Amino acid sequence: MDTPFLATAARPSLGDCLKAARRARGLTLKDVAARTGMAMSTLSKVENHQMSLTYDKLLQLSAGLGMEIAELFHTPGAGAESASYTARRSISRAGQGQLVRTKSYSYLYQCTDLLGKRMVPIMAEIAVRTLEEFGPLMRHAGEEYFMVTEGRVAVHTEFYAPEILEAGDGIYLDSNMGHAYLNVGDGPARAICVCSGDARDLYEQLRGLAEGTSGT
Repeated sequence: MDTPFLATAARPSLGDCLKAARRARGLTLKDVAARTGMAMSTLSKVENHQMSLTYDKLLQLSAGLGMEIAELFHTPGAGAESASYTARRSISRAGQGQLVRTKSYSYLYQCTDLLGKRMVPIMAEIAVRTLEEFGPLMRHAGEEYFMVTEGRVAVHTEFYAPEILEAGDGIYLDSNMGHAYLNVGDGPARAICVCSGDARDLYEQLRGLAEGTSGT
């Protein structure tokens, strides 16, 4: 069953946003009705906060206006208080993802169906045990959070003394700074790593960096 999108205090009113989008395009309600195939009376009720729309109708409306569905909840020219929603989501199932193996780590990239992510979540298994085996410290654009889920991991960074992380411990760091994660426990070492950055191809950059070391 479709769930209507209702205005809340934290979300701009659909009616106000629709009216602003229509006026910004120089359209009348009759014009919007013709473009979307929706009744003019329905559109009028939406703009006057007398009716909401199901997701299917929102898709129909946004397609007719040539805009993203998220834009229907953002008033053009509004201040910073107005939120813009991408409404994106992706679910990771156990064991699923894009696997890349290198001499140092096994990376299982999560949520790879979403393009242009600003965060890249990774399930990692650390194999390497010495800096000599690891080679030059890794560095890339952005920041990252690394949390150990199993085993013991030594974190080596360019400007700080090494730190030992146990299961449940985490570290947030500037990824431009040289860094390496080493397995210093008796068994497997596994972690969750989330990398962030402004580049829309961040995932591709990180995979390219990993795959560039896979044969060395």
